[in-house]
Amino acid sequence: MPTAGIDKVVRFVEYWLVEGKFYSIFSMLFGIGFSIFLSRHGTRRFVRRMLILMLIGLVHLLLIWNGDILLLYAVGGLLLVLFVRASDRMLLALAVFFILLPAGLDAWSQWQGIDMAAPLYDAWWRQAASSGITEENFASWLRDADSYAVMFEFLKQGSIERMWEFVSGHRLLKVIGLFLIGYLIGRHRLYAHIEEMRPQLKRAFFWTLSVMLPLSFVFAWSATHGEPWGMAVHSLLYAVSVVPLALAFMMGVCLWLRPFEVFKSAGRMALTCYIGQSLIGIFLFYGIGLGWGTRFGFVHIELTAFIAFFAEVLVCRLWLRHFSFGPLEWLWRMLTYGKWMRLRKSAD
Repeated sequence: MPTAGIDKVVRFVEYWLVEGKFYSIFSMLFGIGFSIFLSRHGTRRFVRRMLILMLIGLVHLLLIWNGDILLLYAVGGLLLVLFVRASDRMLLALAVFFILLPAGLDAWSQWQGIDMAAPLYDAWWRQAASSGITEENFASWLRDADSYAVMFEFLKQGSIERMWEFVSGHRLLKVIGLFLIGYLIGRHRLYAHIEEMRPQLKRAFFWTLSVMLPLSFVFAWSATHGEPWGMAVHSLLYAVSVVPLALAFMMGVCLWLRPFEVFKSAGRMALTCYIGQSLIGIFLFYGIGLGWGTRFGFVHIELTAFIAFFAEVLVCRLWLRHFSFGPLEWLWRMLTYGKWMRLRKSAD
């Protein structure tokens, strides 16, 4: 494509500054939210909330978009219950263990010459073949899909692909580790003591940033050059650069919050925005919509993502002027508490 040169630069920058960092932030925020919910409502209602999230994730995965993360978050949330009574030291040790464990598993797999996710990989391509999906038409299938039935054929094999991605990337282990960090932050309500901690936060922010930006640069180089030092080293680079840099980003937002306040409406409607982005992507890139898929270079896709997100922020600001919750947040709350809740704000 004409943008091939700049696309390579943008992709490198994405691996350097974005890849893994923002799902890590989101995961830690989930952990903080879990701590708040558990302290207010207890384990039983929390488990019910996670089971409902699991159902939402399954619907999203099987019927809308195969890149779903909600199902994994729900499973991780249910497992988090096992650690709620652990001491702070134990939580921190477990978090480090779960975040580093994928590197150890990859080293073991590399040494033994085995692929633990191979059965899922084979099942994925068997399902793809049964639908007529091949390596040759894989990238263009959804762009050419002119009906939901054709799109659904891709979703069937894609749901298995997603399970393969979770297993091969050890994503559940990483998410549990991040949840535990967030839960530890929430347990001590550190978010409520930012002003008191400002000097320490500033020092931690600048030291972490100065060390992790170069280390994440090495991670990006490895990712864009085919992991030349092997899968295990790449996994280790991921663990020691992605999570600390995500924490640095979080500290930066806490220290200089005001410019980010414009996004708080989207934060209050995170679930609606998440599912909404899937629907926007389908409309823009799939054949049942505008069919733009495979026509854009990477730089244009990133630009489209920014525009879509800022459009969502605007819609969320307008929505919350009249309603107390986002539509999916409202549904999730009602199912969690088992009672009807008023959506529209009362007129003054």
